Amino acid sequence: MSEKSWFTEFPAMERADLVSIRKTMDGAYREFSREYGDIIESLFDPLLSFLIWFEQLLLQSPWLLVLGCLTGLVYLASRSWKLSLSVVVAMSLIGYFGMWDNTMRTLSMITVCTMLAIVLGIPIGIAMARSDRVQKVVTPMLDIMQTMPAFVYLIPVVMLLGIGKIPGLIAVIIYAIPPVIRLTNLGIRLVDKEVLEAATAYGATSTQRLLGVQLPLAMPTIMAGINQTIMMALAMVVIASMIGVKGLGQPVLKSITNQYFTLGLLNGLAIVVLAIIFDRVSQAWANRTQKHLGETAHG
Repeated sequence: MSEKSWFTEFPAMERADLVSIRKTMDGAYREFSREYGDIIESLFDPLLSFLIWFEQLLLQSPWLLVLGCLTGLVYLASRSWKLSLSVVVAMSLIGYFGMWDNTMRTLSMITVCTMLAIVLGIPIGIAMARSDRVQKVVTPMLDIMQTMPAFVYLIPVVMLLGIGKIPGLIAVIIYAIPPVIRLTNLGIRLVDKEVLEAATAYGATSTQRLLGVQLPLAMPTIMAGINQTIMMALAMVVIASMIGVKGLGQPVLKSITNQYFTLGLLNGLAIVVLAIIFDRVSQAWANRTQKHLGETAHG
């Protein structure tokens, strides 16, 4: 039996056709990026301005003020002194080891990415939950977004917009948004139909059922999606640093290329600290919200 693969036996003419098609598509995308890249980039100028402003706000504000605001937000969300004290200790250690500025850059990027993912993802999830047709169209796209290697996202974005904050932000959102969309859809679909029928019997409109019944009951599942989106966004930080996104990812990338073990370890631990803070705070807020809804329902 011949050891030649099927590909090597593929007719040379047909292989040449495939190469020609590939070159044509590459050329067309290059022409598109040259023609419309500047126009598309200008559409993101307001977002870039906000991102730069927010980053500078965190960097230029006194670290005690930033730490106090962060601790206050953590306590308001969790009502836990232990978690708030842990945040103070962890962030103080980050500052002590000289990683405060990069942590603030990463925090600003993750915060903006998460906000955009929520604003875009929840409405898409609601549309999927209310229409089987929309679900059939969107689900394969989410499958592709979740299975495509993260590096692949960078290629078309960098060709179109160059390197910098906005290409990194777009790549992070594409990578991180599927969980919030999927779990919003799942949470709304899992709402008990008898509860919806009761709401309808009381004269609730479709919008009232969505805002007053479905979304509150689906909130724990939606919060789980938001939590996963934050974790995936943090996981993308190192990869996004390859296209000029400043933050904790760049020292990690530097440590990989230069074999700086301690530098990579410390900055990696700082990313872990951010992940744990976001995780614990979002879980605590979701639990408090669910408990409040339960008390309201029993009341």
